[in-house]
Amino acid sequence: MPETVRIGIPKESAAGERRVAATPDSVTKLVAAGFSVTVERGAGEASSLGDAAYEAAGATLGAAEVVWSSSDIVAKVRPPSHAEVAKLSEGTLLVSLLQPERDAELPELLAKRKASSIALERIPRISRAQKMDVLSSMANLAGYRAVIEAAQYFQRTFSAQVTAAGTIPPARVLVIGAGVAGLAAVAAARALGAEVRAFDTRPATKEQIESLGATHLTVTVEEDADGGGGYAKEMSDAFLASEIALFTSQAAEVDVIITTALIPGKPAPVLVPEAVVSAMKAGSVIVDLAAEQGGNCSACKPGEVVVHNGVTVIGYTDLPSRMASSASRLFATNVVHLLMEMGGGTKFRIDLESDVVRPALVVHKGDVLPRPPPKAAASPATPAAKVDLPPPPSSKSSLRPPPAEDLKPLQQNIRSPTRRAWGTTVGGLIVILVLFVAGRFAPPDFLQHSTVFILACFVGWQVIWSVQPALHTPLMSVTNAVSGIIIIGGMLQIGAGLDAASVLGAAAALFAAINIAGGFLVTERMLRMFQRGRE
Repeated sequence: MPETVRIGIPKESAAGERRVAATPDSVTKLVAAGFSVTVERGAGEASSLGDAAYEAAGATLGAAEVVWSSSDIVAKVRPPSHAEVAKLSEGTLLVSLLQPERDAELPELLAKRKASSIALERIPRISRAQKMDVLSSMANLAGYRAVIEAAQYFQRTFSAQVTAAGTIPPARVLVIGAGVAGLAAVAAARALGAEVRAFDTRPATKEQIESLGATHLTVTVEEDADGGGGYAKEMSDAFLASEIALFTSQAAEVDVIITTALIPGKPAPVLVPEAVVSAMKAGSVIVDLAAEQGGNCSACKPGEVVVHNGVTVIGYTDLPSRMASSASRLFATNVVHLLMEMGGGTKFRIDLESDVVRPALVVHKGDVLPRPPPKAAASPATPAAKVDLPPPPSSKSSLRPPPAEDLKPLQQNIRSPTRRAWGTTVGGLIVILVLFVAGRFAPPDFLQHSTVFILACFVGWQVIWSVQPALHTPLMSVTNAVSGIIIIGGMLQIGAGLDAASVLGAAAALFAAINIAGGFLVTERMLRMFQRGRE
């Protein structure tokens, strides 16, 4: 790579694609990192991003030929056409959603150009690569948009309506698949007021579904569905039959079904066959997020909206593109993080040892690379991580004690229990001394009241300590309300006559009344919040 790495951002050529691989904000970050950015004129118009905004961010505008032939890195959204690949210069790195399993000729064409290519959809779903995960970013928007599309075709409100003319029940939504897209759909449908049910083959999704306020559905057949990498694996025939039975029974009750089930590199499994569609009421809606890979619904036609036995089946394959402004922003941010992971503009390189870059690298300098094998799951025979053990001592120099600075944390840890023991002993002796002096010289009434005070502190501490931290606020508020019994003492002092005690009693009664009212008010609000979380 040259000293200044040149990035080219072409305009998307796929029909209906509105996204762009860079935004003015991402261009600013790339330029600050040492890259030189050239954007094709009009590349961001479909995302409401004008050429002037790119120039202000530090990009250079150019024609398509310049972007493709004079860039060290070409970043785009959709896979390039064969004609676009022919424009690449030797040694160029292509970064895009490549999807080579759908176009077997594409990797070979890139190899003939002596180019390299990174398939963004193959970025591994590990914690360190979350900020580069384009699929998750786009799936989140697709799930949200699926609910919006369903609401457009559904001829009723999603939320319950109570009017003088009558009531309208909330829409019932079934989400099949609780990955990123499915959970986004659950959240969006709940936000619109719908009653949501969700199903996923992975038991681990139960808490995620219920935390969003949806009902988790299960089947009678138990089977481990975790396929690794955040995906579900292909299930057995018995499990699929149990799923179909569940969906058929649910189809008669729900108004909207949103399907999100995908298995990487394979056609989408059919989970909503003809029998399930026929069981739905007329006017119901199905949104198939797996339409691009064949669809989970047997009646789905990719890219189209069809009506089958009165049920509207939406098979759009460009849901993220229908939110081009947000989608371009997230996509561009993912690309920026990936390029920073590869060294930025000054130290950019393709590291074949990187656990993020290597799995996504399809072609490298003209060679088509095989997909690396997935990492084996940790087991007693396979350690979860490599542990570097120190070499055995080979000379006297290796037996030298470590520096004193390295021993300080260990020394502190060794001394800390002793210090705590001395602190506890001294504190206990002070308490005993105070109690002895109080018992020797204090009047009997003081001893009686102090004993009650100490017991109250001990009991109160144990009560609070034994309760979950999430419940501390309602517990403290209701405790304050109950402790407002002091109002009785204040009222008794008021009737004793007009003196200082009466004034203090009136003040005590006033503040206790405020304490009681406020305590119960806060408790009621907190309990309402917990009730909403369980619904």
